[in-house]
Amino acid sequence: MNAIVSIIMGSTSDLPVMEKAMQFLEDMQVPFEVNALSAHRTPDAVEQFAKGAKARGIKVIIAGAGMAAALPGVIAASTTLPVIGVPIKGSVLDGVDALYSILQMPPGIPVATVAINGAMNAAILACQMISLADESLAKKMGDYKNGLGSKIEKANQALAEIKYTYKTN
Repeated sequence: MNAIVSIIMGSTSDLPVMEKAMQFLEDMQVPFEVNALSAHRTPDAVEQFAKGAKARGIKVIIAGAGMAAALPGVIAASTTLPVIGVPIKGSVLDGVDALYSILQMPPGIPVATVAINGAMNAAILACQMISLADESLAKKMGDYKNGLGSKIEKANQALAEIKYTYKTN
């Protein structure tokens, strides 16, 4: 089994955030790989990784980074694969610095960006991209999305059971 999604983080300190992406891919049975690479400390390794990802069978790259958050953009500059950036909260600016760094890419080097610490949404987006050419995964994603509605319906039913004198529903 070869990985089709690559999860990259700038440091293993990002692991608690990025694990949410790993768990979603695991649940959807999507083969993935995980690596720590730093755009600032290992720039040659990042470029080599990005340039070789497609040949290794990777279809989507999820890159998490905090502070200056150069990693997703550096990867996107060296590959034609879709890159999803996950800004990670970790500085005195609460991740807003990372968010802006990932969002503000120059023309020609796009990075899809999710919310601060939004690794799970990055994995969902990666699966939706792959689903365009994978009917089995498309079915799993459809089931997942339908399940989201069921959770809200159950929550609403539970709210209906709460009794207050002046509650009208």
